[in-house]
Amino acid sequence: MSTINLDHLFKPKSVAVIGASNRPHSVGQVIMRNLLAGGFDGPIMPVNPRSQSIGGVLAYPDVESLPVVPELAVICVPPKAVVPTMECLSAKGCMAAIVLTAGLGAEQYDETRSIKQAMLEIAARNKMRLLGPNCLGLMVPGIGLNASFSHQSIGSGKIAFVSQSGALCTAVLDWAAARGIGFSHFISLGECDDVDFGDVIDYLGSDPNTRAIMLYIESIQERRGFISAARAASRNKPILCIKSGRFAEGAAAAASHTGALAGADDVFDAAIKRAGVLRVYTVTEMFSAAETLSRMRPFRGDKLGIITNGGGIGVLAVDALIERHGQLAKLEDSTIDALSSVLPSTWSHANPVDIIGDAPGERYAKSIDAVLKDPNIDSLLVMHAPTAITDPVEVAQGVINAIKDSRKNILTNWVGEATVSKARNLFYAAGIPTYRTPENAVAAFQHMVNYRKLQEVLMETPPSVPQDFTPETDKARQIIHTAIHSGRDMLTEPEAKAVLECYGINTVKTVAAESLDDAVETADAIGYPVALKILSDDISHKSDVGGVVLNIDSDEELRAAGNKMLRTVKQKFPDARVRGFTVQEMIKRAGARELIVGMTTDPIFGPVILFGHGGVEVEVVRDRAMALPPLNMKLARELVEGTRIYNLLRGYRDVPPVNLEQLYVTLVRLSQLVVHLGEVLELDMNPLLIDQTGVIALDARIKVTPKVVGDDQRLAIHPYPRHLKQELILDDGTKYLLRPIKPEDEPKHYEFMSKLTPEDIHFRFFGSVRELPHSEMARQTQLDYDRDMAFLAIVPDGSEEGEIHGIVQVVIDPNNEHAEYAIMVRSDIKGRGLGRVLMEKMIEYCRQKGTGTFIGQVLPDNRRMLTLCEKLGFSRKYLADEEVFEVTLPLQRDVA
Repeated sequence: MSTINLDHLFKPKSVAVIGASNRPHSVGQVIMRNLLAGGFDGPIMPVNPRSQSIGGVLAYPDVESLPVVPELAVICVPPKAVVPTMECLSAKGCMAAIVLTAGLGAEQYDETRSIKQAMLEIAARNKMRLLGPNCLGLMVPGIGLNASFSHQSIGSGKIAFVSQSGALCTAVLDWAAARGIGFSHFISLGECDDVDFGDVIDYLGSDPNTRAIMLYIESIQERRGFISAARAASRNKPILCIKSGRFAEGAAAAASHTGALAGADDVFDAAIKRAGVLRVYTVTEMFSAAETLSRMRPFRGDKLGIITNGGGIGVLAVDALIERHGQLAKLEDSTIDALSSVLPSTWSHANPVDIIGDAPGERYAKSIDAVLKDPNIDSLLVMHAPTAITDPVEVAQGVINAIKDSRKNILTNWVGEATVSKARNLFYAAGIPTYRTPENAVAAFQHMVNYRKLQEVLMETPPSVPQDFTPETDKARQIIHTAIHSGRDMLTEPEAKAVLECYGINTVKTVAAESLDDAVETADAIGYPVALKILSDDISHKSDVGGVVLNIDSDEELRAAGNKMLRTVKQKFPDARVRGFTVQEMIKRAGARELIVGMTTDPIFGPVILFGHGGVEVEVVRDRAMALPPLNMKLARELVEGTRIYNLLRGYRDVPPVNLEQLYVTLVRLSQLVVHLGEVLELDMNPLLIDQTGVIALDARIKVTPKVVGDDQRLAIHPYPRHLKQELILDDGTKYLLRPIKPEDEPKHYEFMSKLTPEDIHFRFFGSVRELPHSEMARQTQLDYDRDMAFLAIVPDGSEEGEIHGIVQVVIDPNNEHAEYAIMVRSDIKGRGLGRVLMEKMIEYCRQKGTGTFIGQVLPDNRRMLTLCEKLGFSRKYLADEEVFEVTLPLQRDVA
């Protein structure tokens, strides 16, 4: 993941075409034609050893003969010529290339490498960026660059389109050209062997000419880079995506219910929601959503008002809204009175506001004025059906005049085609979103609602886990390793429950018994009634083979049940190796609900947590939701709310609500287990019983592996870096806990800010700041630990909480070249050495991360910080334009 040298790809000042041709309909000929027709303001240099000119432009026999170093090379030569071409470009100093050639992975370059591998080695050695191979190319209309073999040119716009499919690119180009839609960038990624989604999102996220980013995704190669880049960019601009292969299931032969239920598309959905990306399902919907979101005003609510001159289209809009789980606003009595004073008596007297078919622009304007004053109306949809006695253009102009000063979001729907086309053009010119059908207009409104919810998820401060809890990770890992060393990849039920207990997850008491005699003795000790289950490493779903008997009340019943169980298992699963039985106490909770909670490992996004309706019918009901770890209380709540059973858990009629708080805690603790124990591949708690008293796992299943990769590779989202916590004592005896910041720290951060002096604030923010808004505070506390870091210095109160005395934070660029720091220490604490400790902690962190340079800006009157920087070895330079010192510390020294 890197944006290094991407300017050479997306903003080149010169282009060479290797394999340019005059042969009609060849790729080299189309590339040259498109480059010349695009209006690119820079040298376009065709390379062909057999032609003096290509398309009327002087050609060069080889790369070495080029008069200038091309910033961008377009390679459209046969596979065997790709590697020699790359060698020549590298020697010339070219830093970016588009490789259109396909089939490079299937052909060998030498005995040990394919052509693709050899090409990538050359690029990596010289930091040359590659788009492709096997791609359509690249278009940046703003600079006249059409380095593609597309059949269709495009105009300039504010939307970027990025696709893995070249075929879809050409279809989208046709679609957009017919509607006059332009682009800031149009990028065909191809096989993503170098430049991938994460790189491009990082680049476009900070591009001022791009207002929205659209993605067509077939697969994700680098999950951590994709999510990290998307989370950063989606805070600044909308990202929308279409994902193909929506119905491909994940693991076909999973060892757990969780594994069987976790379809690949559900996991993808969970991943992009966590990244703040809005998913759509058609190309039309994507462009409609991009246009709507890029013009969206501040969005404060989800209740829609509708004004229409036709009752039928108004009803269609309401139907579409309810179908999408939208909210139709209820008009205030004062609004109804105001409308009644300006409308015919036959108006609808409700929302939708039907102002009758003969409504001219003036009637629309008066109605809009009344409705927009209603506090229940968050957004407004204005609709019009053409009639013989109204002018669609006159009505549209009346609407435009009426809404020009409104701060609410306004959408329009002029139904029809030829009659209303001029009116639509007026809306386009005025920057007002307009749609052809009621359904499309409502879908656009719901896109705004859903996008705002995604933004709130990124910004919301999660509550802390209610009680302080430290898991017994070492004990859990010992249980797992004992099973692995005995050659097993499935824990026994007692082992699985013991691991869960290590993480504070309540389980029913379960004891293993080698024989029926042992089972009887165990049941007597536990106390009847009990449940008896078969114990076998070969049987995953015990109830499927008659391996579970419940509510056993006596020794005689237990013996009879055990003997029958052995006979049934032998008949249905003769090859199973039976190790004995497990005996567990029967838990009877009238009215309790059966849930499933578990995790599985997705081949792309790694560990994923599942929650849903449990019990034996779990795979038939298929009511479940998924989320990527790590979870906090807020994310756990959202996971539960994503299921149908959530409405039952809240209680209804005379059925009391369950203890949802304990359910959220259980999910958070499961998330901790997943983060800490990389040996766990799959996990089931089914059923997990819940009622108003709490939760208890009746059954548990865990699949493990001896092959454990590090968290950096295993998890799609960087977990909280707990290993970076450090205790220290200053010279004056003050004890501090230095730890990374958490999202839950936002209230403590506000408390810390309230105790800073005006001088502290001035030195940190270069001005007077009364209070940071929640959005900014969320950015400072909800970090992507792949990119950013902040350490708190806390006077501990016996836990990880306590009073904050100092904070140091860095923002690291995507290429890990620069870490820009900021530090705050309370004035009443200064002079004790805490600032130096925080700086040294962060410098060492960045050095270990491989960051190139540690930089910051310091006001000239902040002498204390300038002195500290000097002692730590920083160099400094005065920036006269900004009236600050820039301080710089190289972190990676060359080793002789």
